Amino acid sequence: MLLTIDVGNTNITMGVFRGEELLGMFRMTTKRPRTSDEYGMTICGILEHRSIDPKEIQAVIIASVVPDIMHSLTSAVIKYLDTVPLIVSPESDTGIRVLTDNPSRTGPDRIVNAVAGYARAGGSAIVIDFGTATTYDLIGPDGTLEACIIAPGIETAGRSLWGGAAMLPAIQIKKPESILARETVSGMQGGLVFGAIGQTEYIVRKMKEESGYTDAYVIATGGLGKIIAKETECIDLYDPQLTLNGLRLIYDRMKKQTF
Repeated sequence: MLLTIDVGNTNITMGVFRGEELLGMFRMTTKRPRTSDEYGMTICGILEHRSIDPKEIQAVIIASVVPDIMHSLTSAVIKYLDTVPLIVSPESDTGIRVLTDNPSRTGPDRIVNAVAGYARAGGSAIVIDFGTATTYDLIGPDGTLEACIIAPGIETAGRSLWGGAAMLPAIQIKKPESILARETVSGMQGGLVFGAIGQTEYIVRKMKEESGYTDAYVIATGGLGKIIAKETECIDLYDPQLTLNGLRLIYDRMKKQTF
């Protein structure tokens, strides 16, 4: 079995695959400092809770945007799962060519999403990841990662709002019944959700216009992406497992090259 690990700024998302089948998906927080033993015991404990024997994990692949935790996490994988993980980087042969001005600064998560998005679309695509930041990646018809827009994530924008304004409360992010809010909470919800919908529609339209990829297939992922995808026709597909599937595809490619 393959363990895929996506280390984001807020959460570490993991998935266990048997071939192409995703057997389980789970998360832990990124912010909390952990030793290699804490990572190892947490990962093994979650696997066992899902009735997956850690000894059956034969390979691990990691994409991370948080370098500070990688030593402990990598050590945990080696120590507790008895395997050396593959680490995705801009230098990895993923099948996606990065054509940005500074490829070495391209986040591994964006590369992984581009791999999965291109495979799913079978051609030009726009992948939107609604995470700590909301990223819009443009993939050309020949598998080239050509451009990216980075905006504050919806929850990040919300924390900024209620953290910077003394009279605004922390709220649950969800679509209100109407954009015509009559009190503070639904007004904030409307601003965050409808604002994100409008941003998404405008950015996708401009990306298609300026790239010329007018038929680009638009795929959304990330926790809050489901809310936005339900409310706009500019998103063709919402796939919460997109990044994990991208990691699996990259592992399969690397494995073929090795053997």
